[in-house]
Amino acid sequence: MIIALVGMPGSGKSTVGRHLARRLRVGFVDSDHVIEEHLGCSIREFFERSGEEAFRDLEQSVLDELTLQGTGTVLSTGGGSVLRAANRQHLRQRCQVIYLRSSPEEIFRRVRHDKNRPLLQVDDPLQRLRDLYQVRDPLYRETAHFVIDTGRPSVSTLVNMICMQLELAGHLPAGDWDRHSV
Repeated sequence: MIIALVGMPGSGKSTVGRHLARRLRVGFVDSDHVIEEHLGCSIREFFERSGEEAFRDLEQSVLDELTLQGTGTVLSTGGGSVLRAANRQHLRQRCQVIYLRSSPEEIFRRVRHDKNRPLLQVDDPLQRLRDLYQVRDPLYRETAHFVIDTGRPSVSTLVNMICMQLELAGHLPAGDWDRHSV
């Protein structure tokens, strides 16, 4: 089984994904890191040089590959991965998708000083996050099998919540994960 995490930039997909993979004793893949390896530069540099459409083409190709690669993986996706219907379809059909839902205000609090997020390098990043959320939230919900509100819980609490959801849905054997280790 591939567990894919979707959500807004800064919602915790990479951080929670790493901890979830460790808890489940499976591999972890961050699609943005795979894309940067393919590019040989940062996503931000590529975005500035080639534009969003070229980036989305590459992202779609990488996600298609990653969602076909076996099982036993936690996959963290880019915040805009759900913008393309093909990505939503591949994620939904090939993975158990968890939407880490965070409000624009929560995300702004977490990422306001991060200069490596190309879509937030604007005059009003909070408004940009609100605009992105309005477009993307329905797409995340369409793609996800489970929605986890990130709010204020710790990373270990979020990982426990995800494991419990997967166990209740029959995707993890009961007791197959240690509730106390992260």
